[in-house]
Amino acid sequence: MRFPFFIASRYLVSRKKQHAINIISGISVTSVLVGTFALILILSVFNGFDSVVKSLFSSFDPELKVLPATGKRFVADSATLQLIATTKGVEVYSKTIEETVLLKYEDKTHPARMKAVDDQYMKVTGLDTMIVLQTYETPKEGHQCIVGQGLSYHLGIALNFFRALVFYAPNREASLNVSAQNAFKQNHQIPTAIFSIRQEIDERYVITPLAFAKELFNTGDEVSAIEIKTSKSADIHEVKELLRERLGSGFLVKDRYEQHEFFYKIMKSEKWAIFLILSFILVIASFNILGSLTMLIIDKKNDVFILKSMGANSQLIRRIFMTEGIMITAVGALAGLFLGFLAAWLQQTFGLIKINTNGTLIIDSYPVQMQLMDFVWVLAVVSLIGFIASWVPVKFLSRRILKIS
Repeated sequence: MRFPFFIASRYLVSRKKQHAINIISGISVTSVLVGTFALILILSVFNGFDSVVKSLFSSFDPELKVLPATGKRFVADSATLQLIATTKGVEVYSKTIEETVLLKYEDKTHPARMKAVDDQYMKVTGLDTMIVLQTYETPKEGHQCIVGQGLSYHLGIALNFFRALVFYAPNREASLNVSAQNAFKQNHQIPTAIFSIRQEIDERYVITPLAFAKELFNTGDEVSAIEIKTSKSADIHEVKELLRERLGSGFLVKDRYEQHEFFYKIMKSEKWAIFLILSFILVIASFNILGSLTMLIIDKKNDVFILKSMGANSQLIRRIFMTEGIMITAVGALAGLFLGFLAAWLQQTFGLIKINTNGTLIIDSYPVQMQLMDFVWVLAVVSLIGFIASWVPVKFLSRRILKIS
Protein backbone atom coordinates (compact mmCIF):
# COMPACT_ATOMS: atom_id res chain seq x y z
CA MET A 1 0.00 0.00 0.00
CA ARG A 2 2.95 2.34 0.59
CA PHE A 3 4.10 2.25 -3.02
CA PRO A 4 0.71 3.27 -4.57
CA PHE A 5 0.38 5.99 -1.93
CA PHE A 6 3.89 7.29 -2.67
CA ILE A 7 3.30 7.44 -6.44
CA ALA A 8 -0.19 8.94 -6.04
CA SER A 9 1.10 11.64 -3.67
CA ARG A 10 3.81 12.54 -6.22
CA TYR A 11 1.17 12.77 -8.94
CA LEU A 12 -0.99 15.00 -6.71
CA VAL A 13 1.66 17.66 -6.03
CA SER A 14 3.98 17.39 -9.03
CA ARG A 15 3.73 19.56 -12.10
CA LYS A 16 2.02 17.78 -15.01
CA LYS A 17 3.00 17.95 -18.68
CA GLN A 18 -0.32 19.55 -19.40
CA HIS A 19 -0.76 22.51 -17.04
CA ALA A 20 -4.55 22.14 -17.35
CA ILE A 21 -4.36 18.93 -15.33
CA ASN A 22 -2.95 20.84 -12.35
CA ILE A 23 -5.75 23.38 -12.67
CA ILE A 24 -8.47 20.70 -12.87
CA SER A 25 -6.95 18.86 -9.88
CA GLY A 26 -7.03 22.11 -7.90
CA ILE A 27 -10.62 22.71 -8.95
CA SER A 28 -11.51 19.15 -7.86
CA VAL A 29 -10.04 19.69 -4.39
CA THR A 30 -11.72 23.10 -4.12
CA SER A 31 -15.14 21.77 -5.18
CA VAL A 32 -15.01 19.02 -2.54
CA LEU A 33 -13.79 21.56 0.04
CA VAL A 34 -16.59 24.05 -0.69
CA GLY A 35 -19.28 21.34 -0.71
CA THR A 36 -18.10 19.88 2.59
CA PHE A 37 -17.76 23.35 4.14
CA ALA A 38 -21.30 24.28 3.07
CA LEU A 39 -22.76 21.03 4.42
CA ILE A 40 -21.16 21.45 7.85
CA LEU A 41 -22.08 25.13 8.16
CA ILE A 42 -25.69 24.81 7.02
CA LEU A 43 -26.36 21.73 9.16
CA SER A 44 -24.88 23.57 12.16
CA VAL A 45 -27.15 26.57 11.53
CA PHE A 46 -30.17 24.25 11.30
CA ASN A 47 -29.12 22.69 14.61
CA GLY A 48 -28.84 26.19 16.08
CA PHE A 49 -32.34 27.20 15.03
CA ASP A 50 -33.67 23.84 16.23
CA SER A 51 -32.06 24.46 19.63
CA VAL A 52 -33.52 27.98 19.83
CA VAL A 53 -37.02 26.74 18.96
CA LYS A 54 -36.78 23.95 21.53
CA SER A 55 -35.66 26.41 24.20
CA LEU A 56 -38.62 28.65 23.36
CA PHE A 57 -41.04 25.73 23.56
CA SER A 58 -39.50 24.70 26.88
CA SER A 59 -40.55 28.08 28.28
CA PHE A 60 -44.19 27.26 27.60
CA ASP A 61 -44.43 23.49 27.29
CA PRO A 62 -43.66 21.10 30.15
CA GLU A 63 -41.21 18.22 29.97
CA LEU A 64 -44.13 15.80 30.31
CA LYS A 65 -47.85 16.33 29.90
CA VAL A 66 -50.63 14.02 31.13
CA LEU A 67 -53.76 14.20 28.96
CA PRO A 68 -57.03 12.23 28.83
CA ALA A 69 -57.08 9.45 26.24
CA THR A 70 -60.59 10.53 25.25
CA GLY A 71 -62.39 13.82 25.69
CA LYS A 72 -61.10 17.27 26.60
CA ARG A 73 -60.87 17.02 30.39
CA PHE A 74 -60.56 14.50 33.21
CA VAL A 75 -61.10 14.54 36.95
CA ALA A 76 -57.85 15.22 38.79
CA ASP A 77 -58.80 13.35 41.98
CA SER A 78 -56.49 12.87 44.93
CA ALA A 79 -55.63 9.28 43.92
CA THR A 80 -54.43 10.33 40.45
CA LEU A 81 -52.45 13.27 41.82
CA GLN A 82 -50.87 11.08 44.51
CA LEU A 83 -49.92 8.52 41.86
CA ILE A 84 -48.16 11.21 39.80
CA ALA A 85 -46.49 12.85 42.80
CA THR A 86 -45.02 9.54 44.02
CA THR A 87 -43.67 8.49 40.61
CA LYS A 88 -39.88 8.30 40.68
CA GLY A 89 -38.34 11.24 38.80
CA VAL A 90 -41.31 13.63 39.15
CA GLU A 91 -40.18 16.85 40.85
CA VAL A 92 -43.29 19.04 40.59
CA TYR A 93 -46.59 19.06 38.70
CA SER A 94 -49.19 21.68 37.77
CA LYS A 95 -52.89 21.37 36.95
CA THR A 96 -54.03 23.34 33.90
CA ILE A 97 -57.22 24.05 31.97
CA GLU A 98 -57.25 25.18 28.33
CA GLU A 99 -60.34 26.60 26.67
CA THR A 100 -61.23 28.99 23.86
CA VAL A 101 -62.66 32.34 24.97
CA LEU A 102 -63.61 35.68 23.52
CA LEU A 103 -61.73 38.63 24.98
CA LYS A 104 -62.86 42.23 25.15
CA TYR A 105 -60.65 45.15 26.13
CA GLU A 106 -62.44 48.48 26.02
CA ASP A 107 -63.98 48.52 22.50
CA LYS A 108 -61.83 45.77 20.95
CA THR A 109 -62.59 42.05 20.87
CA HIS A 110 -60.47 39.07 19.85
CA PRO A 111 -60.72 35.26 20.22
CA ALA A 112 -58.01 33.64 22.33
CA ARG A 113 -56.87 30.46 23.98
CA MET A 114 -57.07 30.77 27.74
CA LYS A 115 -54.65 28.66 29.77
CA ALA A 116 -55.52 28.56 33.43
CA VAL A 117 -52.73 27.40 35.75
CA ASP A 118 -52.15 26.83 39.44
CA ASP A 119 -49.39 28.35 41.56
CA GLN A 120 -46.92 25.55 40.63
CA TYR A 121 -46.95 26.36 36.91
CA MET A 122 -43.96 28.73 36.95
CA LYS A 123 -41.88 25.97 38.57
CA VAL A 124 -42.85 23.52 35.81
CA THR A 125 -42.10 25.83 32.87
CA GLY A 126 -39.94 28.89 32.25
CA LEU A 127 -42.72 31.32 31.38
CA ASP A 128 -41.50 33.82 33.95
CA THR A 129 -38.26 34.18 31.94
CA MET A 130 -40.25 35.11 28.81
CA ILE A 131 -42.03 38.12 30.33
CA VAL A 132 -41.04 41.24 28.41
CA LEU A 133 -43.20 43.85 30.18
CA GLN A 134 -44.96 43.99 33.52
CA THR A 135 -46.49 46.46 35.95
CA TYR A 136 -44.79 47.48 39.17
CA GLU A 137 -48.08 47.50 41.05
CA THR A 138 -50.36 44.48 40.98
CA PRO A 139 -54.06 44.16 41.72
CA LYS A 140 -55.53 41.75 44.25
CA GLU A 141 -54.18 38.18 44.07
CA GLY A 142 -56.23 35.97 41.74
CA HIS A 143 -57.47 38.85 39.60
CA GLN A 144 -54.49 39.22 37.30
CA CYS A 145 -53.53 37.60 34.00
CA ILE A 146 -50.54 37.43 31.65
CA VAL A 147 -51.17 38.17 27.98
CA GLY A 148 -49.19 37.15 24.89
CA GLN A 149 -47.45 39.99 23.09
CA GLY A 150 -49.33 39.50 19.81
CA LEU A 151 -52.66 39.26 21.61
CA SER A 152 -51.95 42.43 23.57
CA TYR A 153 -51.21 44.19 20.27
CA HIS A 154 -54.54 43.14 18.74
CA LEU A 155 -56.45 44.30 21.82
CA GLY A 156 -54.40 47.45 22.45
CA ILE A 157 -53.68 46.52 26.05
CA ALA A 158 -51.92 49.14 28.17
CA LEU A 159 -50.45 47.85 31.43
CA ASN A 160 -50.16 51.30 32.97
CA PHE A 161 -53.91 51.45 33.49
CA PHE A 162 -55.69 48.79 35.52
CA ARG A 163 -58.43 48.25 32.96
CA ALA A 164 -60.38 45.04 32.96
CA LEU A 165 -59.93 42.37 30.30
CA VAL A 166 -63.34 40.75 29.96
CA PHE A 167 -63.60 37.00 29.25
CA TYR A 168 -66.66 35.56 27.48
CA ALA A 169 -67.32 31.80 27.53
CA PRO A 170 -70.35 29.71 26.46
CA ASN A 171 -72.77 29.23 29.32
CA ARG A 172 -73.14 25.47 29.66
CA GLU A 173 -75.81 25.91 32.33
CA ALA A 174 -78.10 27.93 30.08
CA SER A 175 -81.53 26.47 29.35
CA LEU A 176 -82.73 25.51 25.89
CA ASN A 177 -84.34 28.92 25.55
CA VAL A 178 -81.06 30.71 25.04
CA SER A 179 -81.12 34.49 24.92
CA ALA A 180 -78.42 37.03 24.26
CA GLN A 181 -78.27 37.75 27.99
CA ASN A 182 -77.61 34.21 29.21
CA ALA A 183 -75.84 32.63 26.21
CA PHE A 184 -72.42 33.59 27.58
CA LYS A 185 -70.84 33.78 30.99
CA GLN A 186 -68.43 36.59 31.59
CA ASN A 187 -65.80 37.56 34.09
CA HIS A 188 -62.80 39.81 34.11
CA GLN A 189 -59.08 39.90 34.94
CA ILE A 190 -56.51 42.70 35.04
CA PRO A 191 -53.54 42.30 32.61
CA THR A 192 -50.35 42.77 34.60
CA ALA A 193 -47.67 41.30 32.32
CA ILE A 194 -46.92 40.51 28.68
CA PHE A 195 -44.89 37.51 27.55
CA SER A 196 -43.20 36.74 24.23
CA ILE A 197 -42.24 33.21 23.12
CA ARG A 198 -43.23 32.50 19.52
CA GLN A 199 -45.65 34.30 17.24
CA GLU A 200 -48.10 31.36 17.17
CA ILE A 201 -48.23 31.35 20.98
CA ASP A 202 -48.05 35.11 21.54
CA GLU A 203 -51.07 35.77 19.34
CA ARG A 204 -53.28 33.11 20.94
CA TYR A 205 -52.64 32.66 24.64
CA VAL A 206 -53.62 34.41 27.84
CA ILE A 207 -52.57 32.92 31.19
CA THR A 208 -55.02 33.12 34.12
CA PRO A 209 -55.35 31.56 37.59
CA LEU A 210 -56.89 28.08 37.73
CA ALA A 211 -59.65 29.15 40.13
CA PHE A 212 -60.77 31.78 37.61
CA ALA A 213 -61.28 29.13 34.88
CA LYS A 214 -63.12 26.80 37.27
CA GLU A 215 -65.55 29.59 38.03
CA LEU A 216 -65.94 30.69 34.40
CA PHE A 217 -66.40 27.18 32.97
CA ASN A 218 -67.79 25.48 36.08
CA THR A 219 -65.35 22.58 35.70
CA GLY A 220 -65.19 21.45 39.31
CA ASP A 221 -62.22 19.10 39.78
CA GLU A 222 -61.82 18.56 36.04
CA VAL A 223 -58.64 19.73 34.31
CA SER A 224 -57.36 19.66 30.74
CA ALA A 225 -53.88 18.39 31.61
CA ILE A 226 -51.34 17.84 34.36
CA GLU A 227 -47.97 19.26 33.41
CA ILE A 228 -44.84 17.76 34.94
CA LYS A 229 -41.25 18.76 35.53
CA THR A 230 -38.80 15.94 36.20
CA SER A 231 -35.81 16.06 38.52
CA LYS A 232 -32.41 16.87 37.04
CA SER A 233 -31.05 13.36 37.56
CA ALA A 234 -34.11 11.64 36.05
CA ASP A 235 -34.33 10.25 32.52
CA ILE A 236 -37.41 11.83 30.91
CA HIS A 237 -38.08 8.79 28.71
CA GLU A 238 -38.00 6.45 31.73
CA VAL A 239 -40.32 8.72 33.74
CA LYS A 240 -42.71 8.92 30.78
CA GLU A 241 -42.89 5.13 30.44
CA LEU A 242 -43.32 4.70 34.20
CA LEU A 243 -46.21 7.19 34.25
CA ARG A 244 -47.88 5.46 31.31
CA GLU A 245 -47.65 2.15 33.14
CA ARG A 246 -48.98 3.52 36.43
CA LEU A 247 -51.79 5.70 35.03
CA GLY A 248 -53.09 3.10 32.59
CA SER A 249 -54.82 3.30 29.22
CA GLY A 250 -57.13 6.13 30.24
CA PHE A 251 -54.32 8.67 30.01
CA LEU A 252 -51.74 9.85 27.49
CA VAL A 253 -48.28 10.94 28.61
CA LYS A 254 -46.43 13.09 26.07
CA ASP A 255 -42.95 14.58 26.07
CA ARG A 256 -42.11 17.87 24.34
CA TYR A 257 -41.43 16.15 21.01
CA GLU A 258 -44.81 14.39 21.06
CA GLN A 259 -46.62 17.58 22.07
CA HIS A 260 -45.41 19.17 18.79
CA GLU A 261 -44.62 16.03 16.83
CA PHE A 262 -45.65 17.40 13.42
CA PHE A 263 -43.62 20.60 13.87
CA TYR A 264 -40.46 18.74 14.90
CA LYS A 265 -40.84 16.28 12.02
CA ILE A 266 -41.08 19.19 9.58
CA MET A 267 -37.91 20.78 11.01
CA LYS A 268 -36.03 17.49 10.83
CA SER A 269 -37.19 16.76 7.29
CA GLU A 270 -36.13 20.28 6.21
CA LYS A 271 -32.65 19.68 7.59
CA TRP A 272 -32.21 16.39 5.78
CA ALA A 273 -33.75 17.78 2.59
CA ILE A 274 -31.03 20.47 2.58
CA PHE A 275 -28.47 17.74 3.29
CA LEU A 276 -29.64 15.76 0.25
CA ILE A 277 -29.67 18.84 -2.00
CA LEU A 278 -26.10 19.78 -1.05
CA SER A 279 -25.05 16.14 -1.42
CA PHE A 280 -26.45 16.21 -4.96
CA ILE A 281 -24.40 19.34 -5.63
CA LEU A 282 -21.36 17.43 -4.38
CA VAL A 283 -22.18 14.64 -6.84
CA ILE A 284 -22.12 17.18 -9.66
CA ALA A 285 -18.86 18.63 -8.32
CA SER A 286 -17.35 15.15 -8.25
CA PHE A 287 -17.31 15.17 -12.06
CA ASN A 288 -14.24 17.36 -11.62
CA ILE A 289 -12.52 14.40 -9.94
CA LEU A 290 -13.56 12.15 -12.81
CA GLY A 291 -12.19 14.60 -15.37
CA SER A 292 -8.99 15.13 -13.40
CA LEU A 293 -8.27 11.39 -13.18
CA THR A 294 -9.11 10.86 -16.84
CA MET A 295 -6.62 13.49 -17.94
CA LEU A 296 -4.04 12.18 -15.44
CA ILE A 297 -4.36 8.66 -16.85
CA ILE A 298 -3.78 10.00 -20.36
CA ASP A 299 -0.86 12.13 -19.16
CA LYS A 300 0.86 9.21 -17.40
CA LYS A 301 0.84 6.68 -20.26
CA ASN A 302 4.62 6.55 -20.33
CA ASP A 303 4.85 6.13 -16.55
CA VAL A 304 2.46 3.21 -16.71
CA PHE A 305 4.56 1.59 -19.45
CA ILE A 306 7.71 1.95 -17.28
CA LEU A 307 5.92 0.51 -14.23
CA LYS A 308 4.70 -2.46 -16.24
CA SER A 309 8.23 -3.03 -17.55
CA MET A 310 9.41 -3.10 -13.92
CA GLY A 311 6.88 -5.83 -13.11
CA ALA A 312 3.87 -3.84 -11.88
CA ASN A 313 0.60 -5.68 -12.51
CA SER A 314 -2.72 -4.17 -13.58
CA GLN A 315 -4.11 -4.22 -10.03
CA LEU A 316 -1.19 -2.14 -8.70
CA ILE A 317 -1.53 0.45 -11.48
CA ARG A 318 -5.26 0.78 -10.88
CA ARG A 319 -4.59 1.17 -7.16
CA ILE A 320 -2.22 4.10 -7.87
CA PHE A 321 -4.86 6.07 -9.76
CA MET A 322 -7.57 5.02 -7.31
CA THR A 323 -5.42 6.31 -4.45
CA GLU A 324 -4.96 9.57 -6.37
CA GLY A 325 -8.74 10.10 -6.55
CA ILE A 326 -9.19 9.22 -2.88
CA MET A 327 -6.43 11.66 -1.91
CA ILE A 328 -8.12 14.47 -3.88
CA THR A 329 -11.36 13.72 -2.01
CA ALA A 330 -9.60 13.40 1.35
CA VAL A 331 -7.71 16.69 1.05
CA GLY A 332 -10.87 18.57 0.04
CA ALA A 333 -13.05 16.84 2.67
CA LEU A 334 -10.65 17.35 5.59
CA ALA A 335 -10.01 20.98 4.65
CA GLY A 336 -13.77 21.54 4.30
CA LEU A 337 -14.47 19.93 7.68
CA PHE A 338 -11.83 22.09 9.35
CA LEU A 339 -13.00 25.33 7.73
CA GLY A 340 -16.63 24.44 8.46
CA PHE A 341 -15.76 23.80 12.10
CA LEU A 342 -13.78 27.04 12.28
CA ALA A 343 -16.56 29.15 10.72
CA ALA A 344 -19.23 27.55 12.92
CA TRP A 345 -17.10 28.05 16.05
CA LEU A 346 -16.48 31.71 15.21
CA GLN A 347 -20.20 32.32 14.64
CA GLN A 348 -21.15 30.40 17.77
CA THR A 349 -18.59 32.25 19.91
CA PHE A 350 -18.69 35.79 18.52
CA GLY A 351 -21.98 35.96 16.54
CA LEU A 352 -20.28 37.59 13.54
CA ILE A 353 -23.26 37.40 11.15
CA LYS A 354 -26.20 39.31 12.60
CA ILE A 355 -29.93 38.90 11.98
CA ASN A 356 -31.64 42.18 11.17
CA THR A 357 -34.67 41.72 13.44
CA ASN A 358 -34.82 45.19 15.05
CA GLY A 359 -35.12 43.53 18.44
CA THR A 360 -38.18 41.42 17.59
CA LEU A 361 -36.40 38.12 18.32
CA ILE A 362 -34.53 36.91 21.40
CA ILE A 363 -31.44 36.30 19.23
CA ASP A 364 -29.53 38.93 17.26
CA SER A 365 -27.20 36.63 15.28
CA TYR A 366 -27.56 33.35 13.42
CA PRO A 367 -27.53 30.53 16.00
CA VAL A 368 -25.05 27.70 15.41
CA GLN A 369 -24.73 24.35 17.14
CA MET A 370 -22.24 21.71 15.99
CA GLN A 371 -23.05 18.02 16.39
CA LEU A 372 -20.54 15.20 16.04
CA MET A 373 -22.89 13.01 13.99
CA ASP A 374 -23.19 15.75 11.35
CA PHE A 375 -19.43 15.59 10.82
CA VAL A 376 -19.58 11.79 10.64
CA TRP A 377 -22.43 11.80 8.10
CA VAL A 378 -20.83 14.49 5.94
CA LEU A 379 -17.48 12.69 5.91
CA ALA A 380 -19.19 9.40 5.04
CA VAL A 381 -21.20 10.91 2.16
CA VAL A 382 -18.23 12.86 0.74
CA SER A 383 -16.02 9.75 0.96
CA LEU A 384 -18.63 7.62 -0.83
CA ILE A 385 -19.08 10.19 -3.60
CA GLY A 386 -15.30 10.55 -3.99
CA PHE A 387 -14.81 6.78 -4.10
CA ILE A 388 -17.40 6.34 -6.86
CA ALA A 389 -16.02 9.31 -8.81
CA SER A 390 -12.53 7.74 -8.62
CA TRP A 391 -13.60 4.17 -9.35
CA VAL A 392 -15.42 4.96 -12.62
CA PRO A 393 -12.46 6.33 -14.65
CA VAL A 394 -9.98 3.88 -13.12
CA LYS A 395 -12.20 0.89 -13.91
CA PHE A 396 -13.29 1.74 -17.43
CA LEU A 397 -10.86 4.28 -18.90
CA SER A 398 -7.68 2.49 -17.83
CA ARG A 399 -8.78 -0.52 -19.86
CA ARG A 400 -9.26 1.55 -23.02
CA ILE A 401 -6.48 4.09 -22.73
CA LEU A 402 -3.75 2.13 -20.97
CA LYS A 403 -4.76 -1.31 -22.30
CA ILE A 404 -4.94 -2.69 -18.73
CA SER A 405 -7.01 -5.83 -18.57
